[in-house]
Amino acid sequence: MASSAAAPPYLHADENLEAIISRIEQKSRKIETLLKQSKPVEALKTALEGSPLKTRDERCKSANWIVVHRAMMAIRDVDGMFNSLDPEYYDILMKYLYRGLSTGDRPTCDQCLKIHEKLTEKAGLGCILRSLADTVNTV
Repeated sequence: MASSAAAPPYLHADENLEAIISRIEQKSRKIETLLKQSKPVEALKTALEGSPLKTRDERCKSANWIVVHRAMMAIRDVDGMFNSLDPEYYDILMKYLYRGLSTGDRPTCDQCLKIHEKLTEKAGLGCILRSLADTVNTV
């Protein structure tokens, strides 16, 4: 029987790439609406949900990164974010933080480091290790 904590709704590798892109575009519109309503944490949750982790298509990964990046950069109260963000999002968020740090873009890196610090305090070092060790589910 399934546990009460459902697994995050990650996309499957064999899903049609155009369907993935379409879903990301829909997600982007929803995030923009949430950001206009001053709901950045809800926007981040929406951005992280359904991330195409198992696909190897870089176009899908880049499109989803843009959506996650948009939501991450809107977060102003990092402490407040973790009061509302469920632990099921921690590992996937850590993966996107490392993607953000790899850009070398100063504002992105600054935001990623702020969130990384608080996420590590909240989730512990295991979150970092799971993120780095998982080479199948990539962002």
